[in-house]
Amino acid sequence: MSNQYFESFVSELRDRLKEPLPGRTAQIRMAPKPIDENRFRENPMRPARLGGVMILLYPDRGGVHIPLMKRPEYDGAHSGQVSFPGGKLEDVDTDLVDTALRETHEEIGVPKDNVEVLGSLSELFIIASNFKVLPTIGVVRNKPNFIPDPIEVADVLPMPLAALKDPALRKVKEMKFPPYTIQSPYFDIHGEVVWGATAMMLSEFSYVVDEIEAKLQL
Repeated sequence: MSNQYFESFVSELRDRLKEPLPGRTAQIRMAPKPIDENRFRENPMRPARLGGVMILLYPDRGGVHIPLMKRPEYDGAHSGQVSFPGGKLEDVDTDLVDTALRETHEEIGVPKDNVEVLGSLSELFIIASNFKVLPTIGVVRNKPNFIPDPIEVADVLPMPLAALKDPALRKVKEMKFPPYTIQSPYFDIHGEVVWGATAMMLSEFSYVVDEIEAKLQL
């Protein structure tokens, strides 16, 4: 991918994110089956906490990459899972975009001033942790020097954007959460299972990327 194509891609993505998003139509393609609409509904008696994550784009080896991160094992809903940098809205944050920028700096060492914010995808409610999360799309012009937080991050996993289009990397895994058994679509990234909310956000992003790439190839 040439620098000119990368800049054209970024410009088209910035414009596309100002338009209506595919939302649930795209998210649901990577949602665990059977589809449970309760996964998308907040409980009015238990207001959701707010969180922000960052889908950070950077050029590397002729393509576009996104850093995912593997969380360490801990006593919590997302122990050992692969996710985007991100976390809950704190008092120091002006909004959820600021949350995503702050967490990206804290968790993988990318300074917020280095990141150009292009826009956001659709919010997604995560029933397991009772979070409503806004995915922010950002870009840096050079491959970052990732500095993972030793407490919050077990590993940084660079994912080429091309992985979203590779059918061999889209798989399904049976998961048991007694008394329930689900069939969960996931992305196989570096041998890790990228599923749940992260996969659903990636699904919406993939939908948008497909539109942009089709336009740039005209």
